[in-house]
Amino acid sequence: MTIQFTKMSGHGNDFIIIDNRVPVMEDSKKVDFVKRVCDRKMSIGADGVIFVENSDKADIKWDFYNDDGSSAEMCGNGGRCVARYAVEKGIASAELTLETLAGVIGAKVDGANVRVKLTAPENLRKDIAVDLNGAHYQIDSLNTGVPHAIIYSENVEENNVKEVGNGVRFHDAFAPSGTNVNFVEKVGDHALKVRTYERGVEDETLACGTGCVASALLSSYKNLVQPPVEVETRGGEILKVDFESANGAEVTDVYLEGLTRIAFEGTLKEY
Repeated sequence: MTIQFTKMSGHGNDFIIIDNRVPVMEDSKKVDFVKRVCDRKMSIGADGVIFVENSDKADIKWDFYNDDGSSAEMCGNGGRCVARYAVEKGIASAELTLETLAGVIGAKVDGANVRVKLTAPENLRKDIAVDLNGAHYQIDSLNTGVPHAIIYSENVEENNVKEVGNGVRFHDAFAPSGTNVNFVEKVGDHALKVRTYERGVEDETLACGTGCVASALLSSYKNLVQPPVEVETRGGEILKVDFESANGAEVTDVYLEGLTRIAFEGTLKEY
């Protein structure tokens, strides 16, 4: 078995993308395949795998998996990468729609820069009390396609993202599905710095698009920032989050914008 793939990155969030409009493998084999190819020591390595498939609701559909084989409803950086992939491969035009488990999102591709309109945020929760290893946290949360918890920090560099993130991710307050966890520092009226522990990866990642969106929206609800918000990720790059001023209320039109990179293309062989 040989499979053609493209390796892409959205601000350090990296993905293996495979054209599966004509199926290249049985669905029952995908989880094992994903775990193997995402291994950074034994294979290509990635935060996840995106299978591009046919859709009767949008221009394309994805079947997206985290590197542990779990299915992901939404990924902002993954959406931006797969939108550019579809344009580069001639699958869709520069303005396209993408069907995800969280709903249909729109995208606009301008070379390496991709802007996506995400599904409406939901399940806003404020001031969730969480006790963890002797420390007390007041946490806000929001679902921006996937669930995100926010911990506000004076200096995100001082946070133990993996340890605290893991504890919050599996805390009873977010059972049964768990949550992604973002550590958020205000650096300006239109700027944040964010570090993210990602559910499914079970570690800190260099960037998380939906996490940046949740961080910007929840910070806006607290009147810490105003849109557009530039979010510096762990990888040192900037993602732009735009929306109508929240003023304490939920919003519907949310956009995520930034650069994408095509790292390389190749052929996977079964071994």
